[in-house]
Amino acid sequence: MTDNAGRRELLGFIVPVTGLMAFGLLLPLGFIVYHSLGGEHLSFKAYFELFNSVLFLKVTWTTLQISFSAALLSVVLAYPIALHLSRTSDRWRPLFLVLVLLPFWTSILVKSYSFVIVLGEHGLVNDGLVALGLPRLPLMFNRVGVLVGMTNYLVPFVVFPLLANLIGQSQELRRAAAVMGASDLRIFWQVTFPLSLSGLLAGAIMCFVISLGSFVTPALLGGRHDMMVANLIDFYTRESLDWSVASAIAVLLFAASGTLLLLLGKLQGSKSLI
Repeated sequence: MTDNAGRRELLGFIVPVTGLMAFGLLLPLGFIVYHSLGGEHLSFKAYFELFNSVLFLKVTWTTLQISFSAALLSVVLAYPIALHLSRTSDRWRPLFLVLVLLPFWTSILVKSYSFVIVLGEHGLVNDGLVALGLPRLPLMFNRVGVLVGMTNYLVPFVVFPLLANLIGQSQELRRAAAVMGASDLRIFWQVTFPLSLSGLLAGAIMCFVISLGSFVTPALLGGRHDMMVANLIDFYTRESLDWSVASAIAVLLFAASGTLLLLLGKLQGSKSLI
């Protein structure tokens, strides 16, 4: 009886949430898929147009390059932060975690405009370089600006799964390696780093998925060669008024993101990550 009551109580929580998700996600997604297939005149014309479009293929390649670079840079920047936090006392760790969360406290639009002030030709960075007697650097409206803006937002997505992994590692393994005469550097490369690969991979895939759908940062900080696939949706709806092609792009982005998340779930032992 207790098990049945518990199941009924669980269903009481799950059913409303499932209904809300179906209404807020599946219903709009169904409309997008419907429009991508031509609406009443069902066809794959929009998809054929996309895959025969030089612009789409070029932008897709650019999107993959930027997404991979942003994910890689986020991993490189996040690992030392997560490693330091994992070895910080429980008293100070919450304070440092607040600092990691700071990028989430400001909207992407506001942060992107703030990077214009920081990275611009007469921005803080270039004025500092001039004060040191160095030449100004082109940090805006190019790939550099895009990657700086995106990694600023993505780093926490690597820090948190990686931190959970590092904290969960047994300290006995490190002590045993130290007793055997291993140096701190050898302990890191042969014990800590291999055991942290699952958390590292989880954060990297999340960063890559988020980067695939990036829109504001590339539009404001990138140049004309840094257009992302998400920017094409705006192009086809605002300039070409082709809702079928724009919907097809959205469907492809959703399918790619969903596939990567499913892959991540498999790599994490078939555990749900959503």
